Amino acid sequence: MAGAGGRAAASAASESYTGRGSSTPGVGGRTEHTPRYTLGLLQTPHSSESTGGASSGAARPGGSSGEGLAARRAAGNSAVKPSVSERGESYFGDKSSCVENANTLNLTSSSSVRGLNSACIGKTPLSSGRSGCRSHTPLMGYSVTSSSAVSAHTVASVIVAVVEGRGLARGEVGMASIDLKNPEMILSQFADNTTYAKVITKLKILTPLEIIMSNTACDAGNTTNLFSLITEHFKNVTFTTVQRKYFNETKGLEYIEQLCASEFSTIFMEVQSKYYCLAAAAALLKYVEFIQNAVYAPKSLKVRFQGSEKTAMIDSSSAQNLELVINNRDSRNGHTLLGVLNYTKTPGGSRRLRSNILEPLVDAETINTRLDCVQELLQDEELFFGLQGGIISKFLDTEQLLSVLVQIPKQDTVKTAESKITNLIYLKHTLELVEPLKAALRSCNTQLLKAYYNSLEDTRFGIILEKITSVINDDTRYTKGCLSMRTQKCYAVKPNINEFLDIARRTYTEIVDDIAGMITQLAEKYSLPMKTSFSSARGFFIQMNADCSTLPNGQLPSEFTKITKMKNTYSFTSADLIKMNERCQESLREIYHMTYLIVCKLLNEIYEHIHCLYKLSDIVSMLDMLLSFAHACTLSDYGPNMSGKSTYLKQIALCQIMAQIGSYVPAEYCSFRIAEQIFTRIGMDDDIETNASTFMKEMKEITYIIQNANDKSLIIIDELGRGTSAEEGIGICYAACEYLLNLKAFTLFATHFLELCHIDALYPNVENYHFEVQHVRSSAGNKEKIAYTYTLSKGYTEEKNYGLKAAEVSSLPSSIILDAKEITSHIAQQILHRQKSTPEMMKQRAAYQLAMRLVQTARNSRLDPDSLRVYLKALKKKYEASCPTPRENDEQQ
Repeated sequence: MAGAGGRAAASAASESYTGRGSSTPGVGGRTEHTPRYTLGLLQTPHSSESTGGASSGAARPGGSSGEGLAARRAAGNSAVKPSVSERGESYFGDKSSCVENANTLNLTSSSSVRGLNSACIGKTPLSSGRSGCRSHTPLMGYSVTSSSAVSAHTVASVIVAVVEGRGLARGEVGMASIDLKNPEMILSQFADNTTYAKVITKLKILTPLEIIMSNTACDAGNTTNLFSLITEHFKNVTFTTVQRKYFNETKGLEYIEQLCASEFSTIFMEVQSKYYCLAAAAALLKYVEFIQNAVYAPKSLKVRFQGSEKTAMIDSSSAQNLELVINNRDSRNGHTLLGVLNYTKTPGGSRRLRSNILEPLVDAETINTRLDCVQELLQDEELFFGLQGGIISKFLDTEQLLSVLVQIPKQDTVKTAESKITNLIYLKHTLELVEPLKAALRSCNTQLLKAYYNSLEDTRFGIILEKITSVINDDTRYTKGCLSMRTQKCYAVKPNINEFLDIARRTYTEIVDDIAGMITQLAEKYSLPMKTSFSSARGFFIQMNADCSTLPNGQLPSEFTKITKMKNTYSFTSADLIKMNERCQESLREIYHMTYLIVCKLLNEIYEHIHCLYKLSDIVSMLDMLLSFAHACTLSDYGPNMSGKSTYLKQIALCQIMAQIGSYVPAEYCSFRIAEQIFTRIGMDDDIETNASTFMKEMKEITYIIQNANDKSLIIIDELGRGTSAEEGIGICYAACEYLLNLKAFTLFATHFLELCHIDALYPNVENYHFEVQHVRSSAGNKEKIAYTYTLSKGYTEEKNYGLKAAEVSSLPSSIILDAKEITSHIAQQILHRQKSTPEMMKQRAAYQLAMRLVQTARNSRLDPDSLRVYLKALKKKYEASCPTPRENDEQQ
């Protein structure tokens, strides 16, 4: 033990980290200062006891009336969330920004509103058959996940606020979203049509945990079309209504000014006139503070405006048709575009990849920059393996780490204390990876990787790490296993900073040693192979591998309790061990409390530098995604597999998306036109059925495409019109094709209606292609079967009676097939007779085609005069060949 002088120095050091406050008896009868805990830059005052009257003085964020809430929940009003004034008032940084304590949020969760009385203001009508309300987001006190748990990010954690303009502004929609695991608020504002396609698409991409809307959007008997469509598309998402007054654009701008980190301050210029997204931001931040029982520290949030002009729009139906992120047959199956490309090692990288797949880029320069990076990673194996396996895979969920660090809990509990200590260790672990990452990128050649290297030169990374290592032990690091991590947290702070902490840690060590010794004595006493085990739920317990027959009377001694058995493994405890676990927990609480005080002081010192982590998070997730692209390229070849036309069409759309997110594709697919929208109507197996519901589904999909497509769209339509009669199907297909041709959108239209193939005679911008088949005789020579070549050839198919030939190789009786051939031949002759062209019709068709090609040449030709003359002579010859001669006229007459 240190002498008196040493203790005095230790006490002084301790006071410099714990601050001043009320005095409480400490370990060994000494007096210990209990400070007002501080996190980030804000002080979190203690909760005061409720007096039942109006509060006076400054606003207090910590006030609570938990007993009243518990009583109301017991009375059956679980759906009514407590008002803000019941929990305590909210503020963002200073008292001037306090929300009026007289007002309440009046929140209602639509999925659990049944049976409520009129006391609830924001009632939300229910759609029939709604599922139960999902539990709300957890309170503060969680910590980040390791990179090995990449799948953890799939749990919904995004809250979205949506508001629509009224009157003449109807159709103008504002959205604000925040991920509870990522301190980033995304704002959007755009004009949408009556289908609200953009809103639905953006919400599908966000996969929200909860959606907040104004109570006026769902008033009984006056529900807005937007609310109805959102509830129809998101049946398993919790909906909450908030009074319209909380959608306040002025308050929204104030919140952003207070909370937005200085690195992202340009957001003010972008959103100051976008009133609806600001209004959504105000309601969102108010609500998140309410449910999380925590506030964001000033200048801590990353706020960005996400317009739709920088990314391509893929509607939710097309995303489903193409199986971009979810397999249509089995949602747990990874056979999707995301599954094919996802070799990411971090949750952030996986989230970025998913977002990019659903919203591909439209900026050619950015796409090419990414492709350059992927190419360098492919060519430099040392760089690739060094980054992916050696560095990136060691990063934890940096975004979630940031989210925890910048939130300030209103109440300090053992759980929040433990969480802060854990996350400081994670922060140390993350910062220690900056130098290796910078070293790996030092010799890179591409522009983007060089920019990332320069960003990592930021001195703030070193400043934060230096401050952390001045207080935290050098060998303290992130480890797997709950007991190992508990040990890291207990001994995180260096010795001699707080004398009482050192004493408490020695006490804890003695208790753990006593537990191990006691279990050893029990093993000797009963001659059984007992060992000490630990779990976060049970604490220390006894485990033993033994056959039941080796135990006296087949049972454990009577002093052991809580016995569980799995195969030959017994788990159990004893009364003495339970008591020692309680002592251990009490010692841990003391350690965590004192460590927490030191950590809070340390966080205050490093907080002004912590925003460089936003930059690091962005770099890690982008590198992870680019490495995933490179990894996918080394394992797979992306030419289309052409197992059929539907698969071929899907592959075209998927290659387009892969190219626009910067994933590496072979050179033959890189000469592409950037699509600002991608629409698909892919034929499914159930489309073969001719029924009204299938036909209506087809009509809805094609209507949506026609209403939203433009000349910069990629449109893929497969088997339109199969849900009705052949005549109607051909008519609908022909009309849709003509509309899309005039729209000048790049369209691939697959059909079994051969009559549609003749449209190229009228439109020069139409080309026909078909998949070839071969006829192969069986070894006996008495049957002919169809062999698929999987070869795409120009022109329409010459294959006649394909269905009959397919029937011949089936088990249908030969008599039915002969009858079918005879009937088909008879009908074909009748149709041919009716469709016989007159010379006048042939001449008109040739003239129309010539006119179309001349107009196209006049608008778009870049030929020199001599080449143009040759081209026009060729057009003339083609026209003359298409017109019937007088002799042909006489023959036809």
